[in-house]
Amino acid sequence: MTEKLQRLELTWPGKEDRVNPEPRILLEDAEKSYSKPEKQTDLLGSANKPTFDNMLIHGDNLLALKALEQDYTGKVKCIYIDPPYNTGNAFEHYDDGVEHSTWLSLMRERLELLKRLLAEDGSIFIQINDDEYPYLKVLCDEVFGRNNYETTFYVKVRHENRILREDTRYQLVIEQVLLYRKSNAFMAPRREKTKDSNADYIWDIEITGLPYTKENIHGYNVELYKPNNYKIIKSEQGNFKQYQIRGSLITQKGSASEYYEQNLRSRRELDGLGCLYKVIGMGTNGDGLGYRYIMQPTKADSKNGFYFQGKPKKSTASKGLPYPNFYDYVDAFNNAGYEGGNEFRGGKKPEEWIRFLLSLTTNPGDLVLDSFLGSGTTAAVAQKMGRRWIGIEMGNHAYTHCLPRLKKVIDGEDQGGITKAVNWQDGGGFKFYELASSLIITDKYGQQIISDQYNPDMLAEAMCKILGYHYQPDPVVYWKQGFSSENSFIYTTTMSLQEASLDRLAEEVGDGSLLVCCSAFVGNSKAYPNISVRKIPAAILEKCEWGREGYPLDLKNYRPTDQEFEFEENE
Repeated sequence: MTEKLQRLELTWPGKEDRVNPEPRILLEDAEKSYSKPEKQTDLLGSANKPTFDNMLIHGDNLLALKALEQDYTGKVKCIYIDPPYNTGNAFEHYDDGVEHSTWLSLMRERLELLKRLLAEDGSIFIQINDDEYPYLKVLCDEVFGRNNYETTFYVKVRHENRILREDTRYQLVIEQVLLYRKSNAFMAPRREKTKDSNADYIWDIEITGLPYTKENIHGYNVELYKPNNYKIIKSEQGNFKQYQIRGSLITQKGSASEYYEQNLRSRRELDGLGCLYKVIGMGTNGDGLGYRYIMQPTKADSKNGFYFQGKPKKSTASKGLPYPNFYDYVDAFNNAGYEGGNEFRGGKKPEEWIRFLLSLTTNPGDLVLDSFLGSGTTAAVAQKMGRRWIGIEMGNHAYTHCLPRLKKVIDGEDQGGITKAVNWQDGGGFKFYELASSLIITDKYGQQIISDQYNPDMLAEAMCKILGYHYQPDPVVYWKQGFSSENSFIYTTTMSLQEASLDRLAEEVGDGSLLVCCSAFVGNSKAYPNISVRKIPAAILEKCEWGREGYPLDLKNYRPTDQEFEFEENE
């Protein structure tokens, strides 16, 4: 009997215990929403044009992500998150310590939602340190797929010679940033070459005499030239690039190096030092010459031969070079404490670092999301770079840090961070949202009922979100409150309906379909082929968990800056 193939996975206590968060609606707090009128904003002369349709959300980030799922699935180009490092230390803004299994469960729920929000060509950066990095890597392999792992960036965040704590066993100076893609539609970033692509083509070969022999060597017609029958000339405008045949070049299938290794190296004594081989028919796809020059070493003590590659037949745009995965941002991290005009020294990321990450995978106008917004750095950087953004923060510093910081960015009063580097002026705006309370509450008799915090419009929106409809009330047709397709609609009312009401609705709906959610119905609801009737709240009681204030991962990484702590002998 064949055993069932098991996938490689990380296990932990409670892994199979899943949560089912309520898809809350978002309530705009108009007094906290902020924008500079577009007519006052200079939209010309810069690629980083101000963005206006941004969202700053206060509340539990798992509930907030669930609230975004209906309208933003597949729309976010880039996610950056800086989740709790789970170091076990308590600090001013966060309690950064949770049992590993709880941390993994809470992170897993969030990562799965974040993956759904990503566009097919989108990517996610997750910054972490040694405490949970290995576990997070395996967890992300499960959530995103190991084949969608791009790389890990290692960033130096702390001076190795500035000891902050006497009792530490090792000085941790590096943090990790995992990069995953949503799918293979993602294009890996490349950096520009700093050297002219033709700079290495400095050789010309001039044939001055006839070949001393012609042979067919392993399927190729080859002309053999002695050193006195050719000249190799160095020139600034040469046509050939020279490669020494050694190392990994030899293993490249079908290459001139492999051909030399298998067929010409052994002919060194027979053909002599410096023998030049013109291999007819090799290398035609690249330089279009129709041949490849290969040469034996010219000195007796040399082991390896050479081949010459001609310039590409057509001038093609360079794909660029791969990015390295290590960066030294220690000074930026240590000076980030007061960026944005607010003090948040325990975990603030420097704007320059976030700018670097966003520049790798986004363009102006793309949507960026940070569900652990902290002091607002990601949103501030995205605004200055002309990206649209969604920021979620559960703590009170959504009010004390994020809100004032982003207002300063929009007003042009924030002159720190990357402002000068990107030539940020001012403009744009955002809307501030709070999570609505739970739709279903338990009354004093133990019955689950609709919360009195919901007015009819809020109820209609909530029902759309919970039942998978897009909330979009028609200004004329009262029963078109939301839709799931072109001819499929939903209508929610707290009234008790009679058959006469459905008669009228059925006639107006016509060839479409309508889901009616009401408190009660008297009559035969099955008599209408284009209408379905469900009673509320019974229709939604089993859809999700109700009454949860949140799924708190109310923790955060903490990185003391060199300015904050100094080593003292008696500490």
